[in-house]
Amino acid sequence: MSRYGHLEHATLSVVVPCYNEQATLGSCIQGLLEIQDVNLTLEIIVVDDGSRDDSIAVAQALCARHQEVRLLEHEKNMGKGAALRTGFAQATGDFVAVQDADLEYDPQDLKRLLEPLRGGVADVVFGSRFLSHGAHRVLYFWHSLGNSFLTLISNIFTDLNLTDMESCYKVFRREIIQSFEIEENRFGVEPEMVAKVAQMRVRIYEMGISYHGRTYAEGKKIGARDGFRALYAILRYNAHKAPLPVQFLLYLFIGGIAAAANLGIFMALFHAGYAVHAAAPAAFVIAATINYFLCVLLLFRHNAQWTTWKEVAVYLALVFGVAVLDLVITKGLLVAGAGPAAAKSMAILCGLLLNFAGRKYFVFYEPSSGPWSPQDK
Repeated sequence: MSRYGHLEHATLSVVVPCYNEQATLGSCIQGLLEIQDVNLTLEIIVVDDGSRDDSIAVAQALCARHQEVRLLEHEKNMGKGAALRTGFAQATGDFVAVQDADLEYDPQDLKRLLEPLRGGVADVVFGSRFLSHGAHRVLYFWHSLGNSFLTLISNIFTDLNLTDMESCYKVFRREIIQSFEIEENRFGVEPEMVAKVAQMRVRIYEMGISYHGRTYAEGKKIGARDGFRALYAILRYNAHKAPLPVQFLLYLFIGGIAAAANLGIFMALFHAGYAVHAAAPAAFVIAATINYFLCVLLLFRHNAQWTTWKEVAVYLALVFGVAVLDLVITKGLLVAGAGPAAAKSMAILCGLLLNFAGRKYFVFYEPSSGPWSPQDK
């Protein structure tokens, strides 16, 4: 028994997304039913995602034979993420797990993954195909390398040290998984769930699992475009709460675009005969506008609702303050003998640092995500 207490009897809701899995669905459900015992009750929610084979008929037969099994249906194929969104909303158990219908994962591992949850030491437990436990089918090297790369990028953004972000086996306390909405419809759901759980600063554990992977000839569905979507999902769902160094690197990219616009517009106006006190502010305002919209779009995901006058005042004060500094530095360096390009470039560099600090800590402030710590309890 842990210091948090142990849940002697538990109900596990298992969401099974299914698309054209008539050959394996029955065996999958049977495997799940076998982990049920006197201390573990199952709720199995099969979500048929517009299958074109006989998966629905198989699922209906399973529902008729086993009271633990429920069937939910999508009229058209929407993707794994959409199926999980439907299933999670209907789950009623103490804990919620994901089980693909393709037999790549062994349901017996779910009982082990439940232990830290039932013991009260974890809020979420991820299964890892890359930690030593059980049998692992040897398959695609490049696919494995891609998984490792995506896990690395996800860890950089979440500040977690997972070994297998893309694993299907993710088990949650029900209130955790039902506290946020799944937005991704396809396989981008995996990095999305990891991002949103990391932002909650809950207690996350990882355990080794066995893995019996399929070949594409045997029905494997994930492909290269899903890998690119995963990268997008990592950026989209993590950037606004990423660790400070990661956010600064992203801001350098955004700031670099704005800075190039700032310098280009200033040089064009300066050589067109405009005075520095006119050219510098005009270039700055245009660049600041570009910077702002890129920050909202790519980094901070701010809704820009401007619901209070204080928020408006802080943002305008920041822009005005940096604009004045930009002008002062530019004119000062020109008086000191620097060329216009060098003077403006130094002003832009100072502006980048101040703009990031102002946006991060005043305009778009959000604490970074990361592992659970005792003060979060």
